[in-house]
Amino acid sequence: MKTKTIEIPENSPRKTGLVESDKGDKTCKVVINFLTKHPKYGKYIRRRTVLQVHDENNESSVGDRVEIAECRRISKTKSWILTKIVERAPEGGMDA
Repeated sequence: MKTKTIEIPENSPRKTGLVESDKGDKTCKVVINFLTKHPKYGKYIRRRTVLQVHDENNESSVGDRVEIAECRRISKTKSWILTKIVERAPEGGMDA
């Protein structure tokens, strides 16, 4: 069993996003939405990044706004860790 703790450097990149899925054990899927300008036409386009995030205590749920930080690679797809839950999802919100 791995007992190595995950350290987050002070200057590591941090992002905020919405939890899209929390089905995995100690893992959640976080979506970061952003706008970018089209290189030729100048119109703003909606884009999104989906990140697998390590959630040690399974404390996040679908719809929560969370802050994540980049850390060492944890698995093939996980190199981000949950630092805090900024805003909880409203009760019975996303599923209803």
